[in-house]
Order: sequence, then structure tokens, then C-alpha cells
Amino acid sequence: MVQVWNQIRAIEFSALLEIFALAILFYYLILFFKGTRGAAVLTGFMLVFIVLLILTQIFRLDTLNWILQRFSGFLVIAFVIIFQPEIRRALAELGKQHVFVSTKSERSLIDDIVKAVLHLAERKIGALVAIEREIGMRAIQESGTRVDSLVTPELLATIFFPQTPLHDGGVIIQRNRVVAAGCFFPLSQRAELSKSLGTRHRAAIGITEETDSLVIVVSEETGAISVAYNGRLSRGLDEERLRRLLSGVLIRRKKKTQTRLTKMQEQLDLTPEGVARADDLAAESEHVG
Repeated sequence: MVQVWNQIRAIEFSALLEIFALAILFYYLILFFKGTRGAAVLTGFMLVFIVLLILTQIFRLDTLNWILQRFSGFLVIAFVIIFQPEIRRALAELGKQHVFVSTKSERSLIDDIVKAVLHLAERKIGALVAIEREIGMRAIQESGTRVDSLVTPELLATIFFPQTPLHDGGVIIQRNRVVAAGCFFPLSQRAELSKSLGTRHRAAIGITEETDSLVIVVSEETGAISVAYNGRLSRGLDEERLRRLLSGVLIRRKKKTQTRLTKMQEQLDLTPEGVARADDLAAESEHVG
């Protein structure tokens, strides 16, 4: 009797383990396809197959039901063919070493971005550059053209040069790479925004309302540099302020060495008053150091 009971418990444990494993599998599958065009394809694919199975069962279409059941064995092959790009991207992500970007790399990225932005601003060439942080922008990336290249001032300047195919859209930077260009950012619908703001500025505010990205805008009319973050826009920045804002958001610091300045940068306020306070704290920190 004890042996039978142990066998039953072993079967129950195996069943629970299988359910748990399947739950994790489906969870990560949904998480991976969420926000991509593959999500709609996957949903439609599964919906059609399930509906057909149910209909053939209800109306006793035994032959069609038998064919569909046998066809289910080929679903794995169909899945691989249909979702080949997504699967390839997932395997590539698994092969990467997900480590924090070093401060040296982040400073190098900031230097390249600042150099490109100043070059574009001097020539009054419009630009829209989004730097992805914790919240992914895969759906926005798919609205443009995939680039996947290291960030360099020359590359950014070339993308936004007038008359080039990608100059009208936005660029997305992920870690230290330009992953997409010519992307369409959602426009902010806030009524209180100034009517003087153009499409680029509204797009910059719009994407920062939906994600935690930081977006740099160069005005085509005036060459003025602006930064959008957390749905706020700071305009008319010079090189020093632009560099400080980028450093405040992008450079990670250890919590143990957190100062008043780093706390201010984590809760970055892009209003003119907030930028002024950040400058004062930065000057104070440099003086103390």
C-alpha cells in the first residue's frame, strides 16, 4: 500500500513539474512575441487551427478532423519556417553576454552622440535620436530599417543628411549600437504642448511618454538642440548641458557612492529650473571633489 501511494505521489509530482515547465515555456513565448508583428501572426495561426479542430469535431467531419490531427505533427516545422527571423533573433540574444556596459563604454557613446549632434546642429540638419534603456522598443524598431552598426558620429551624420532615404525618421540606439533608422515615433497628443513644436519634438515627447528612453532632437529650422525624457522637453541646450544630461541618465553609478548630485540625476527634471539645479549641483560636486 505504501509503495502504491509513493507511485501516485511520484506521478502527481511529475504532472505538476510538466505543468510548471509548460507554463514557463508559454510565458516566455508570449513575452518574446509581445509587441512584435509575429504576435499577430502567431495568434491568428493558433486561432484558425483550434477553430477548425472544434468545428470538425462538432459537425462530425471525421476525415477532416483526422487530417488536422495528423497535420499537427508538422506544426513544429511550420512554426520554424514562419517565425524564422524571430527564432534567429532569440538564439542570438541567448548567445550574448548580458553584462552591464562599463562606464568607459558609456562615456565613449556619449562622446560620439554629442559630436554627431553638434555637427548636425551647426549645419541645421534635423535629427531625432532615441537611446533605449530598460523598456524595449522592438515594435518601434520594426517601423524603420534595421541597421545594427556601432555608433559613430559619421554614421549618425550620414543617416540624417538631407535627401537620404532614412533622414526623415528617427534613429534608435540600443547599448552602443544603432539598431534601426527611419523609424516612426508616436506623436504626443498632449493639448498643453506649445504649438511651435514641430513633428520631431512631438515625436520625441511621445516616445518618452511610453518608454524610459532618452531622445535628442535637432531642429531643422534653428539648429537648436533639445532633449526629451519622461515626457518632458528641455530646449536650447549647449554642448556642456547636453553632455551633463546624457551622463546623468546613461552612466550607472553604485548605490553606495550615491551623492546628492546622482540622486538629482536619477530623478532628472528637464524643466529649465531643473536643468539649472542640476548644473548648480554639478558645479558644487566638482568644487568639493
